[in-house]
Amino acid sequence: MLTDRAALAIVIPALNCEGNLGRTLAVLPPGVVVADGGSVDATRDIARRFGATVIDAERGRGTQLAAGARAVQGDWLLFLHGDTILSPGWAEAVSAFTANPGNINRAAVFRFRLDDGAPQARRIERLVAWRTKVLGLPYGDQGLLISRPFYDALGGFKPLPLMEDVDMIRRIGAARLDVLDAEALTSPVRYRKGGYWLRPLGNLVCLGLYFLKVPPRLIERFYR
Repeated sequence: MLTDRAALAIVIPALNCEGNLGRTLAVLPPGVVVADGGSVDATRDIARRFGATVIDAERGRGTQLAAGARAVQGDWLLFLHGDTILSPGWAEAVSAFTANPGNINRAAVFRFRLDDGAPQARRIERLVAWRTKVLGLPYGDQGLLISRPFYDALGGFKPLPLMEDVDMIRRIGAARLDVLDAEALTSPVRYRKGGYWLRPLGNLVCLGLYFLKVPPRLIERFYR
């Protein structure tokens, strides 16, 4: 298990994610920074119970990610969602990537997997794998591993309420992005609630609106 906090700092933006955060933190070393956007459930207590440091941040995933990055020390930054559980072997995959000096100006994400045995979940996973490989557009639920110098040179996460992951990935560029040999297991709740057909369609519409330069605050209204 990689636990050298001087080498790796882990940041999780959180907002009322008590249902999944414990499972996320259980496989991570102590010292994770949880940037909380004003949770009113047990999120903050759960985070502290697992040895995480909780900081207050203005609500908005991009704002929270940026606040978390400012609050940590480390040569490498790992950003995760609060409902993402890393698979066994994640630390070894991260260590292998960060140990390569050639990756100082590169970034990496995990393979996407949904915590659902339904055939529809496998279809979503194949779609995400295609989007990641062909379009070079992984989303934030695949995590993001990036060196501190590269992160700073790119200007960090922008204070966007939505599409902050796409904005960052576009600045990184597909040619400087790798996929780690480990999985990010994500909660299927959003897909079950939104529908295994309608949810990806809604995400695609949001992506299209973003590329048409519609302001993220307006895209967020549609997304919500």
